[in-house]
Amino acid sequence: MLALIYLLPHSSGVAAILPRELLLPTLERMRKFILRAKVQIEDAGESLSVAGVHGEQGLRSAGLPTPADANGYLEHNGIGVARVNHDGNRFWLIGAASKLAEVPGAADAASSDEWRLADIRAGLPQVYAATSEAFVAQMLNLDLLDGISFTKGCYTGQEIIARTQHLGRIKRRLFRLLLPAGNWTVGQALHLSDGRQGRLTEVIDSGGRVEALAVLSIDPAGSDLSAGPAVAATELPLPYPHTPPF
Repeated sequence: MLALIYLLPHSSGVAAILPRELLLPTLERMRKFILRAKVQIEDAGESLSVAGVHGEQGLRSAGLPTPADANGYLEHNGIGVARVNHDGNRFWLIGAASKLAEVPGAADAASSDEWRLADIRAGLPQVYAATSEAFVAQMLNLDLLDGISFTKGCYTGQEIIARTQHLGRIKRRLFRLLLPAGNWTVGQALHLSDGRQGRLTEVIDSGGRVEALAVLSIDPAGSDLSAGPAVAATELPLPYPHTPPF
């Protein structure tokens, strides 16, 4: 995976949300596949901003209506509102920066520790520069989150994705962890005391409680010095099973 993009409908087109550090390389890569299609892909950072609100009460306090269903989207007074998939009590807001600045309680969904912590607790992955090209989609549980299609037409990497899903055993998955206090960073190698090894994909220190998502081997492996000393981490439950629904 080069990047993980959240797509929202918008009156100006389809808004594609991803970490800014991956914006330019992702733009360059995607533009190679436009060919004869009437599609424009551009950086909308000057005209649009993204924020997030927790809970329907937060929307009401901001004077914004609630989308009708889990996949609902609406625009009100120049602000688009969409539920976060698999975490229906959070809402994306998209609009001009001046409009979002007027919304009380709206967090910067790109960098807010509170928003990223909510992603961790919902088991929702993200890819950053430190983890770009480190995983295939199933390692980030995208098959469990209905975040990848196994029926659409050809796309780059489809053969690897299909082979992994239907012929091979997936040996690494995304797990939610509670880590001991320390200097943790996204992309850092991890060696757990139970023998499993992997790499951090998201980590937030919230008042001394360090919560993280990490791609780990499902089964314990042999010692790997590159993963560092063994870490006494506690595995926390994800809000969805580790078993594909098909």
